[in-house]
Amino acid sequence: MTSEKTAIKATYFSIVGNTCLAIIKGLAGFFGNSYALIADAIESTTDIFSSFLVLFGIKYSNKPADENHPYGHGRAEPLITFLVVGFLITSAMIIAYKSIVNISTPHNLPKPWTLIVLGIIIFWKEFSFRLVIKRSIQTNSSSLKADAWHHRSDAITSIAAFVGISIALFFGKGYESADDWAALFASGFILYNSYLIFRPALGEIMDEHLYDDLVHKIRTISSNVEGIIATEKCFIRKSGMRYHVDLHAVVDADISVKEGHDLAHLLKDTLQKELFELGHVLIHIEPSNKITTK
Repeated sequence: MTSEKTAIKATYFSIVGNTCLAIIKGLAGFFGNSYALIADAIESTTDIFSSFLVLFGIKYSNKPADENHPYGHGRAEPLITFLVVGFLITSAMIIAYKSIVNISTPHNLPKPWTLIVLGIIIFWKEFSFRLVIKRSIQTNSSSLKADAWHHRSDAITSIAAFVGISIALFFGKGYESADDWAALFASGFILYNSYLIFRPALGEIMDEHLYDDLVHKIRTISSNVEGIIATEKCFIRKSGMRYHVDLHAVVDADISVKEGHDLAHLLKDTLQKELFELGHVLIHIEPSNKITTK
């Protein structure tokens, strides 16, 4: 299965799961007198829309290169990640506002059975996080990683709701707003997660160097190609699920231009064969009489 198909399958999993959970949480929160569950439902609803954005971003970013986009459309993915973060921040602000309003508004204690619903939700969301984050690592997808962290933040808000409802039920009258405080805490955690998702996507847009492990692999593979004496500069930039590489390779200064050209193609083909995640690879040949670094 290709990286694109893997990512798309994981996104559909998120859409279906979030749709079902949004309905379950909303109904349980309404009939169970729990705003923490209703807050959870609001977040799951925004997650549905953000997952559709991720789906669009994955499909668009994997469109082949064309005349206007010679490096492909991969940069669309971190842009979609920014929109997903926007959804997270919006849901956090809505939850925080509603929590503050409900804290000052008298209401009934949550129903005990809401704890059972939350327990199931926590288990499912943590399972969803682990599955989607695994797929995001396999596909090098920043937007899919953002989608995975939606599941983790949802699990945390559900844990907060579980604690809040438990406090309200244990201490009884006078502690009805405990789950509202839990929802307020959850909104702060969502904002924190928003930053964790936003920061790597910003680095991707700005071509920040974050790929030392990949550079090491490229140098190691290059050193095993016959005719390549050493490597110098190695610049990597991520675009969608692919990494574009600019590499300076050192060869014997006495070989012909054609031999140097052939070595460059051999090195490029070898790197793309060994590292499937590479996109464009540009090899610049340097003569061996220059100072080199492995």
